[in-house]
Amino acid sequence: MRMTDQPAPDVTIRPNVARMYDYFLGGSHNFAADRAAADRVLEIFPETGVAAQTNRHFLRRAVRYAAEQGVRQFLDIGAGLPTQDAVHEVVRAVAPDARVVYVDYDEVAVGYARQLLTGVPATAVVQGDLRRPDELLAHPDVRATLDLDQPVAVLLLAVLHFVPDQDDPWAAVARLRDATAPGSHLVLSHLTLDGISPELAERGQAVYRSSSAPLVPRTRAETARFFAGYDLVEPGLVTTTRWRPDGEPETVDAHGYAGVGVRR
Repeated sequence: MRMTDQPAPDVTIRPNVARMYDYFLGGSHNFAADRAAADRVLEIFPETGVAAQTNRHFLRRAVRYAAEQGVRQFLDIGAGLPTQDAVHEVVRAVAPDARVVYVDYDEVAVGYARQLLTGVPATAVVQGDLRRPDELLAHPDVRATLDLDQPVAVLLLAVLHFVPDQDDPWAAVARLRDATAPGSHLVLSHLTLDGISPELAERGQAVYRSSSAPLVPRTRAETARFFAGYDLVEPGLVTTTRWRPDGEPETVDAHGYAGVGVRR
């Protein structure tokens, strides 16, 4: 069942990237404007829905890996809606005592996430902005749930490509790194249009210019910069399907890079 409540008109009229992603995943927490914009993307890149699933598969593998390394705290920034392979479900299969904070800047996504997680222990949902990491880290619900003196896995899945260069996403990630203890993990995936024709790339980016955030695909070298101060675990920064595949069928590449780093 799709969203039927009617919040403020500007929320329903302007496509939102988190809700578009939910639609790509086959979710129901989206509005007509989100679906229309997502359908335009699918006309340009028909494999987008499968690529979104591929990104979720990477998330599941990476957070399970971090939990197996002893990490018990997870900060999922740009989480959207925790409806498919939710982080707390994946990590608690390995570590039942794990604590998870979900962060998103979209008030509708945050409101629905709070409803979905009502009664789920050791989880919190916070409205916050990656571009303001100090405010995010100081949020009382983050502080109450996570101990930043112990290792934390910071999850930045398919979110940094919505932060333009002028907002310096590398500085924001560095601030998150510096606020966490050695042994903390960075789990990151990032869209690239390496190998895509400029004409198709421009058409895709044009759709997002009318949404809640622009689309800023980056090269492998630009993505690797986010791991400054981290040691990349094997196999390093690779295309999303090649990060420790575990037998799941991956029918298309996600047009993205993915990696996990450990803070020095």
